[in-house]
Amino acid sequence: MSEEPEVLTRVESGVGRITLNRPKALHALNHAMCDLMIAALLDWQDDAAVLSVLIDHAGERGFCAGGDIRMIAESGAGDASAAKAFFHAEYRLNHLLFDYPKPVVAIVDGIVMGGGVGISEPAGIRIATERTTYAMPETGIGLFPDVGGGWFLPRLPGFTGTWLALTGARLKAADTVALGIHTHFVPSDKLPELKAALGAFPTPVNDQITSVAGDLGPAPTAAHREAIDRLFAHDTVEAIFAALEADGSDWALAQLKTLKTKSPQSLKVTLRQLRTGATLTSFAENMAMEYRLGGRVVRTHDFQEGVRAVIIDKDNAPHWSPSDLAGVTDAALDALFAPLPTGEEWTPL
Repeated sequence: MSEEPEVLTRVESGVGRITLNRPKALHALNHAMCDLMIAALLDWQDDAAVLSVLIDHAGERGFCAGGDIRMIAESGAGDASAAKAFFHAEYRLNHLLFDYPKPVVAIVDGIVMGGGVGISEPAGIRIATERTTYAMPETGIGLFPDVGGGWFLPRLPGFTGTWLALTGARLKAADTVALGIHTHFVPSDKLPELKAALGAFPTPVNDQITSVAGDLGPAPTAAHREAIDRLFAHDTVEAIFAALEADGSDWALAQLKTLKTKSPQSLKVTLRQLRTGATLTSFAENMAMEYRLGGRVVRTHDFQEGVRAVIIDKDNAPHWSPSDLAGVTDAALDALFAPLPTGEEWTPL
């Protein structure tokens, strides 16, 4: 008996439905899942019977915990060809959603990290619930916040995107909505009602969402916004470390302690990624930059070691190399960000 597909796609009452269906892996994305979503979106973009798109997930465990990190690490230990093929497809999916000609609604009920951010953040309407936990935790495994992080994060208010990217801080819905990461809050027990309303009246969708939206109350990070914008505004990781230490508050020192557990290489890659991404004029340019980085970073010691420590052995004791910021040179960063040979660059669909 064949298993259910890892992505369910169908059209219901004018809504193109995409449901992630890999619950045992917290819906972590793989190449086949990206291909299924791309095929559905391409079929629907010129179909007059499809008025909008809704992305959600099956089961109760969370929206999407990221990409298939084990596969990426195994590929990166070799020639990285499978990892690069996955990134190529995933980033095309991200870009297709970003430029999609019809309204896209993403319901991020539960964990949304990494690759899950990449397929929800491009949506025009992004709905969080009380179960939502958002993070871009890549610096803790020697990676960087890809899937459009270089575009979305520097465009968050102030320097909150820099703080999120470097520390991997986890946010709940009150903060994600306050920062604009998600556009609406809907209690999870109202989601069936919302989905039924979207199916019955697929456009416009804002009225249906407003009718079931809830009140979140104050955002916890608001108390730290001044500090975030002051301390994470610097253009080198060393300067951010120094500013946090000089500030000396409990909050600042807690951020510094967290940062010192992250890969020094990843911290520097991520900061350059975000500062570069802030200057780009198109999402496609950003994805091309991240594709260059992705194929190279997954072959580095720090990514292999980070996956070992956090995902495989789970000892949470990675041995980074270089072990400190001073060891990560500008020349090493330049090599990671350099253009690819002719014919190897990422391109959108």
